[in-house]
Amino acid sequence: MPDSAHSALSGSSSADAAAAGEPRVRWLFLDLNSYFASVEQEMRPELRGRPVAVVPVMADTTCAIAASYEAKAFGVKTGTQVAEARRLCPGIQFVEARHGIYVDYHNRIVEAVQQCVPVSAVLSIDEMASSLIGREQPLRAALSLAKRIKQVLREQVGETLRCSIGLAPNRYLAKIASDMEKPDGLVALTPDLLPAALEHLSLRDLPGVGARMEKRLHMAGIRTMEQLLRLDREQMNHAWGSIQGEKLWHWLRGEDFQDAALEHQKSISQSHVLPPALRTPEGCYAVAHKLLHKAAMRLRAARLWTTSISVSVKFVVPKEEAHRLHYSGIPQEGWSQGMSVVECQDSQTLVEALCKLWERCPKDARHRKPFYVGVGLGNLVPDHLHTLDLFGNLEGESRRTRLTTAMDSLNHKYGLTTLMPASMLLARAAAPTRIAFTNIPDLFE
Repeated sequence: MPDSAHSALSGSSSADAAAAGEPRVRWLFLDLNSYFASVEQEMRPELRGRPVAVVPVMADTTCAIAASYEAKAFGVKTGTQVAEARRLCPGIQFVEARHGIYVDYHNRIVEAVQQCVPVSAVLSIDEMASSLIGREQPLRAALSLAKRIKQVLREQVGETLRCSIGLAPNRYLAKIASDMEKPDGLVALTPDLLPAALEHLSLRDLPGVGARMEKRLHMAGIRTMEQLLRLDREQMNHAWGSIQGEKLWHWLRGEDFQDAALEHQKSISQSHVLPPALRTPEGCYAVAHKLLHKAAMRLRAARLWTTSISVSVKFVVPKEEAHRLHYSGIPQEGWSQGMSVVECQDSQTLVEALCKLWERCPKDARHRKPFYVGVGLGNLVPDHLHTLDLFGNLEGESRRTRLTTAMDSLNHKYGLTTLMPASMLLARAAAPTRIAFTNIPDLFE
């Protein structure tokens, strides 16, 4: 064997031996910092270093959907109303959201990350995760990979874009790690640091723990992470009220616990604040049809089936009679109804259900000014668990499936409104694509 080859082999063996003694991580989680605001600062250099808030429309009645770190330093955050943002930060610059640009940058970011490591899952417009394998897993190699990703993003996508990266034995802990240091952070939660590295967190720092779950945990006597970490699997299951508790128990201990049967999406929803021209019962109904059209396309694209549909409407009422204020400041009264449907994914069945629900919507003088409508599909079932209706018709279901598949194909290629129900015509230009943090709307551009 030539000396050069022997040296290379020896070096490789030494590196492998060193890596064998290192802590290992299996997941890399990337979270783009203040994404919408950062993209605006990248495209408009005059905004760099200045407090910026991205708003859905240029109006005093709306709120920020994103804020730059310069704005966050003054207390402005997602959900802060425009008037309050001005009070907190007099020099703040408001920018109207440009969703098409954010999707374009998202795609460029995914492409840049893919040059360093395959992206296993895109979780939202500003979050993605990669499963690490082989020589990527030792801690030093994973840290080097994370730094390379940061550099590639700056060089190929935008010098003002920053991301926080978390490394951990499972995706859940990697997400937690990515939130620990912002902006531009890099944190590794290796097995040897657990559970001590989690004890200083609050319950709300855990992904999936919102106000309702926090209240549920408090009622169970759990108020700190230390108390939560002391629970055994059975106690965690009881506290959560579902199998999610057991999964969390495994995740917090560094196990990469997976259960494919439980990983599918549980609900799909679409909602829209109506433009003034459509704040009538007829306009609201037309927009509800369009939202259902979008939700049904998403359902089929995800190869899911639904067994329930719900509709929510919010009406403008006099301020003194309002149950609460909408985040935009509009005094509101809400109405919602739901119903079960035969396990389905075709638009015809869902539209028929929507019609029945709409008949129940209040139509008195107090409820003549709707300003918001939302539709939801719940109790979702993955394709491989779908069962035919015992009283249904196999041929009929097959025919509806072929029809909706053909419509989806044309709408995907030529635009959402290429083929649509006639009842949607009034809302043709309404309910445009919006970017939810958990949905990149590639189907509905």
